[in-house]
Amino acid sequence: MYRAPGRAGRARQRGRFTPGLASTLLALIGAALCVRLGVWQWHRGSTAQAEWTRFARGTERLQELGRGPVSALPLFQRVAVSGELDGAHQFLLDNRSFRGRPGYEVLTPLKRAANPPLLIDRGWVPFTGSRARLPQVSLEAPQCVSLTGRLADLPSPGLASGRVPPDPQAPWPKLTSFPSLGQLAAAFGAPLAPRILLLDPQASFGYAREWQPPGMSPLRHFAYALQWWCFAALALVVWAVMGARRPRGTP
Repeated sequence: MYRAPGRAGRARQRGRFTPGLASTLLALIGAALCVRLGVWQWHRGSTAQAEWTRFARGTERLQELGRGPVSALPLFQRVAVSGELDGAHQFLLDNRSFRGRPGYEVLTPLKRAANPPLLIDRGWVPFTGSRARLPQVSLEAPQCVSLTGRLADLPSPGLASGRVPPDPQAPWPKLTSFPSLGQLAAAFGAPLAPRILLLDPQASFGYAREWQPPGMSPLRHFAYALQWWCFAALALVVWAVMGARRPRGTP
């Protein structure tokens, strides 16, 4: 006569949840690390979103810079400024790309009355094929020019080792990679304004320009955050499955 298995028999059929100590610690540490990385990426996405929003708002109105300091205006503010372009003392920012092509960005000082010179990023020029043969960026500008563009910070590298200051003994234009403003000022021989100007794409005296907000897209940061959190959930699922043991002889 068939007799249904009792409670103990059903427990034996289902197996027991007995995860090992080592696997439990490994799963918890891995999940916690993935959660922490996800939070970090989400925070970076929020920061990037604020930067991109500020970049978009910078075009809402054009403001005359006049003789005031550039630090008095918000970052990415679009401004109009007048002065004299110093074509004899230019910098070439190395390791800058445009639509996937390697090249340089040209920084030209704009001399302003009663203010430190403002570096104008005139855009991108292609790599010539040799560091010993720099592109021709000579400038013939009238005595006084009026320019428009966005106030911005110098590009910065992901690692400090990417910085190569301009050589004070090198001829002009001086080649440099992710320099600080202090390093540029030392090579220039005079203080410089604490920000640069990204020359408007339609403005004169420039090269290729398609300015974008700095850094990675906020959506990519948010996607990476969700990916890390999925890894955390997967680690816990694998730990739970591996911890559920079936009794011997159970199919």
